[in-house]
Amino acid sequence: MDVPARTLAVTRAAARFCALRGWAPVEQVPLPDGRRADILALQPTGDFTIIEVKSCARDYLSDGKWPDYRAWCDRLYFAVDLDFPQDLLPDDIGLIVAEDREAALLRDAPEHRLAPARRRSLLHRYAMLAGGRLAALADPTGAAEMRAALRVE
Repeated sequence: MDVPARTLAVTRAAARFCALRGWAPVEQVPLPDGRRADILALQPTGDFTIIEVKSCARDYLSDGKWPDYRAWCDRLYFAVDLDFPQDLLPDDIGLIVAEDREAALLRDAPEHRLAPARRRSLLHRYAMLAGGRLAALADPTGAAEMRAALRVE
């Protein structure tokens, strides 16, 4: 499986993993610091989880930005497939492993609570992005105009 197909498969399995737990995943979420979370999931408790998808060892080793995601979530996970060399990953990050359409939790992520003001700001960003994407799905011909008006991607 090539890297883009592998990334897509792991992302889909991780999003399904979230949904099966009652979390609401949104993919490719721009964060205020300029980073982009692969998946930002809102939990029923109001907590935020970021899942960083890694397709191969090179993808992980060439990426130094993932520690910055901790500032924008209550828990941080990596999602990888069965072929990924898991010993490369740090022990203080949660781990989700995907195979085909399924994913399993191998290691829970430690909690690091967001400050209330940051949580509120992130919730607003999450809601505007998710709502804008949903509106664009309902009206594909006006999608670009709606995204621009809502200032979402």
